[in-house]
Amino acid sequence: MHAETLPELAQLKHQRYIFGICCIAAIGGFLFGFDSGVINGTVDGLQASFNSNSAGTGFNVASMLLGCAVGAFFAGRLADRFGRRTLLIASAVFFIVSAWGSGVAESSLEFVVYRVLGGIAVGAASVMTPAYISEVAPANNRGRLATIQQVAIISGLFVAFLSNYVLANVAGSSTESLWLGFEAWRWMFWIEMVPATIFFLALLSIPESPRFLISRGREQEAGSVLTTLMGEEDGRVKAEEIRHSLVKHHAPSLRDLFNTSNGRVHRVVWVGIGLAVFQQLVGINVVFYYGAVLWQAVGFSEGDALLINVISGAVSIGACLVAISLIDRIGRKPLLWAGSVGMAVTLCIVAYAFSTASNIDGALSLSGSMGIVALLSANAYVLFFNVSWGPVMWVMLGEMFPNQVRGSGLAVAGLFQWLANFAITMTFPIMLAGIGLAAAYGVYAFFAACSIVFVMKAVKETRGRELEEMEYE
Repeated sequence: MHAETLPELAQLKHQRYIFGICCIAAIGGFLFGFDSGVINGTVDGLQASFNSNSAGTGFNVASMLLGCAVGAFFAGRLADRFGRRTLLIASAVFFIVSAWGSGVAESSLEFVVYRVLGGIAVGAASVMTPAYISEVAPANNRGRLATIQQVAIISGLFVAFLSNYVLANVAGSSTESLWLGFEAWRWMFWIEMVPATIFFLALLSIPESPRFLISRGREQEAGSVLTTLMGEEDGRVKAEEIRHSLVKHHAPSLRDLFNTSNGRVHRVVWVGIGLAVFQQLVGINVVFYYGAVLWQAVGFSEGDALLINVISGAVSIGACLVAISLIDRIGRKPLLWAGSVGMAVTLCIVAYAFSTASNIDGALSLSGSMGIVALLSANAYVLFFNVSWGPVMWVMLGEMFPNQVRGSGLAVAGLFQWLANFAITMTFPIMLAGIGLAAAYGVYAFFAACSIVFVMKAVKETRGRELEEMEYE
């Protein structure tokens, strides 16, 4: 009887170890979320401290995203050379430096430099975390484990929103002096140094990706890691499968993205780019980056607007937990499709609600009933996003590419994801001043509707498939 339970105990031990290292890698997602969300409560402080106009404020907010595009693109390539874990450690260092520098900045230029450094960290973490998790997780649990990253991202956003709300309340507003004579908005950035330092120290305890090690010819190290992850026999079998999935005559490179017979980019790369871009075109990061500004624009106070952000963050975490329970049961494609439909409908409702706002003394104001409709619909939109496109896009990017092109595919998809993010973030203040809030949300509703067609026509299911089974299509 005792002998029969030993394999089960060993398997449980492997599962706990995998879960632990995935959680450590996902701290990168937490910092991704925190760094993205912290800007939400600092917009007024940035305007007051740097005396910037709408376009200048838009660039201060969006500047991080340029760094994200650079970080995502080069992290994928550098990770193929130096390793997934190594790039995550480098991103932790950048998070620490950026958090400190953003808080001490005395000019827009200085602020932008530190935010771009933070963006490089976010971009690197955004592609390396799902890649690392996908490469250490077993196929039957890979979706759930990879979704941990999105829970971490939303948790980071939630903590940033909560931290902003508490700090602004303690100081009186984000522009008022808090501790040691520094304004509250500066402390909002400095808080991030705590989880960034934890991330750096925790990364020192996790192994390198075995698929990377084999691709670099470090067979002994890979065997040791796979034994720890799966056991000796299963690890040996998996090592052989990984070897066969890699092209023998050269290390992974950007050339692998092209079909050697016709010179065209492989279809799977275009699908990855489509997933990455559509996730941004539905406008979700407008809610994350400009939530406080958005709600103040329709009559809520700064304190109420920051509290609404906290509520949205809590709703998002709940939605991600639902996604974790469903993604390996019903698959990726059904979640994407349902999320697209839900977002299209709720965005249309939000746009209609904002179209009824009246202009009182130069400021928009919603009636009591329409304010509730807008609030409920916006939170329903956030829920639909976080039960579908939020986690599923990152899960699919981490697993849909063949081993030979995973780093390069993630690099290109990550680059397009952050460029789209930059475009949406940069244009929102301009659209807000030009065509108005209702029309801006109408644009995002249009792209949500387009994403329904994209999912139905282009996306293929990856549930339950081993990474070694992924094809170029």
